Amino acid sequence: MELIKIYDTTLRDGTQGEDVSFQMKDKISIAHKLDELGIHYIEGGWPGSNPKDIAFFKEIKKETLSQAKIAAFGSTRRAKVTPDKDHNIRTLVAAKPDVITIFGKTWDFHVREALRISLEENLELINDSLAFLKENVDEVIYDAEHFFDGYKANPAYAIKTLQAAEAAKADCIVLCDTNGGNMPYEITEIIKAVQKQITTPLGIHTHNDSECAVANSLHAVKQGVVHVQGTINGFGERCGNANLCSIIPGLRLKLKKECIPDEQLRRLREVSRYVYELANIAPNKHQAYVGNSAFAHKGGVHVSAILRNTETYEHIRPEVVGNATRVLVSDLSGKSNILAKAEEFNIDINSKDPVTQEILEKIKEMEHCGYQFEGAEASFELLMKKSLGTHRNYFSVLGFRVVDEKRTDDQRPSSEATVLIKVGGKTEHTAALGNGPVNALDNAIRKALEKFYPKLKDLKLHDYKVRVLPNGSGTASSTRVLIESGDRQGRWGTVGVSDNIIDASYLALIDSIDYKLHGDDKS
Repeated sequence: MELIKIYDTTLRDGTQGEDVSFQMKDKISIAHKLDELGIHYIEGGWPGSNPKDIAFFKEIKKETLSQAKIAAFGSTRRAKVTPDKDHNIRTLVAAKPDVITIFGKTWDFHVREALRISLEENLELINDSLAFLKENVDEVIYDAEHFFDGYKANPAYAIKTLQAAEAAKADCIVLCDTNGGNMPYEITEIIKAVQKQITTPLGIHTHNDSECAVANSLHAVKQGVVHVQGTINGFGERCGNANLCSIIPGLRLKLKKECIPDEQLRRLREVSRYVYELANIAPNKHQAYVGNSAFAHKGGVHVSAILRNTETYEHIRPEVVGNATRVLVSDLSGKSNILAKAEEFNIDINSKDPVTQEILEKIKEMEHCGYQFEGAEASFELLMKKSLGTHRNYFSVLGFRVVDEKRTDDQRPSSEATVLIKVGGKTEHTAALGNGPVNALDNAIRKALEKFYPKLKDLKLHDYKVRVLPNGSGTASSTRVLIESGDRQGRWGTVGVSDNIIDASYLALIDSIDYKLHGDDKS
């Protein structure tokens, strides 16, 4: 079976996406992750365009990769300048990558309007740039920019540009849907036409402006393309590049093609999350294959079915891409949801236990009031334990007060919270300042409890979200607060709902601390 080579351009094309930026050290770290995943080519950047990319190619030489080749990206030479004198070409060679990839113009419209040279001159640019690079590096890849649009506008000329690359002995010719507007049926038909006239191995590079980048890439492989370019999480300019987190499992699990080994495929979600983290972008929970919701089940009928056989509502086993089945709890839940979550939390109940129905009714009532447990499973576990009478009461808050004060217009507001907390037979009355009322309240509660439970010093608040619930009451509307907390062992979510934002925050904070204490008892 022919191996499909995966070419990752997250570190170059991916960084052209809005809000995406990596420091040089981040790029080195991501390169290691991609190598561990089994990616064949890692495009590190355009060394002729900025100092950061030049530094990357210098530093990556000091690193040891298990199998990935490092590619440098650039363009054909400028008009009226020979390759050996062209700064871009010389910089590519000086970077000393394993592979050099350059792009050239395919669309006659671009040749005339962007380059402002003759069509024949453009063919010379492509041919002698590639021929020069082949004399200086073992492997050269040619990206035929705007190929599909160029072919539709002028098929004969588009093919001539590929023939110029083939004559220069390029190792792979990549057909690019640069504007991302072509449909799968167009991609297939045009590739068929190309294959009648070009014998060099073909690659595919697509953008997602019509939401077809993944489909176009898979159709291209079905037609015989052996090299696929894309980015992790689909990062890229405008609507993004083809998403390798969907393409790779599509190739391996759907088309049954050799690309990366199954054992490395299990790292796909891990790599996806890692790249999101370094880009400082919240992961897309609805992302296919690797998202938190990709194998999450909410409807009672669905949950009942997957408990018997997961294939009823899952197209693959989530473990093969490093993901997991999740059962959500909401007002759409049935007893199956409750039983599945109880099993997940090692809580022993069954469908005939009256408490199961009690929990179900309680959840539906709370969700009607605005609660949401899909991102707050810690709060749900505590709710179950309270219903079963197995919840340990570590502390009681007898009362709290929060003061937010701004004395003059040019002064920052100051926040102070006082709490009265009872632990066992002892009462603590504590005050603390904070950066805002919620932070002050959090600091005061922790200050009181850490005397009794020192492990609370490990507790960190990672995320805080406020949602105004749509009840038409304006600033008096109810709010839902979701908090993500964590320690060295993991992370968890809690929720609070109230028509007072401080009270909603307090409820979520208390659940977070309570869950931490229960977890410490388990360990």
